[in-house]
Amino acid sequence: MTIVLASGNAGKLREIRAALTAVQAADLHLPCAAELGAPAADEPHGTFLENALAKARTVAAYTGLAALSDDSGLVVPALSGAPGVHSARYADHDANDDTNNKKLLGAMRDVADRRAFYYAAMVYAAAADDPAPVFAEGFWRGEIITEPRGNGGFGYDPLFFDPTVGKTGAQMTAEEKNRVSHRGLALRRLLRLLKRRKIL
Repeated sequence: MTIVLASGNAGKLREIRAALTAVQAADLHLPCAAELGAPAADEPHGTFLENALAKARTVAAYTGLAALSDDSGLVVPALSGAPGVHSARYADHDANDDTNNKKLLGAMRDVADRRAFYYAAMVYAAAADDPAPVFAEGFWRGEIITEPRGNGGFGYDPLFFDPTVGKTGAQMTAEEKNRVSHRGLALRRLLRLLKRRKIL
C-alpha cells in the first residue's frame, strides 16, 4: 500500500517513517510528496488541523494517491500561543531552527511561566475529495529552558524540556522521542483509527 507523506520537512519525515515502521506490520510504501513532484501546499489557516487537511488534500489531488499529512508546532501559552502555526517561520520567512530558537529565547527572556506544549494534527485522506478523512492529535507537554541542551531532534527540541523524562527533545534518542512526543502519539492514534476502519 502506498501512502504519500505530505511534508517536506526532513525531520518530520524521518520521525513519521520510523514511527510507522515501529507500529505497523503491513508493507507500506511511504514516498514523500516532493519525490513524486507534488507542489508544496499552502498553509493559510489559523489551526494545525485545517492546515494538515489542506496539505493532505493538495497532495492527494496531485498524486491520485492516499496522503498522510502532519501540521505541528510549539505552543507557549505565555506568548499568546506563539509560535503556534507559524513555528517553522517564527523568526522570518527564511527562518531556520537556529534563528527560530534565538527568537523564542528572546521572547521568553522576562517570562516567568515557561510552560509549553508541542501539538500535532495528523490527517489521512484516501483522495482529494475524501468526505471522511481520518484525523488524530497529540500533545507533548513540557517547558522552555533558558539555553539549548542536546544535539539531536530538530526545531525547538534543544529548548523543550520534558520534566517527566528529565531531558530535552534534543537529548533523547529517536526511539525515546517517538514514545513520548506529540507526533508519535498522534501517529499511534491515527493508525488505530485506520485499522478500525479497515483501511490498513
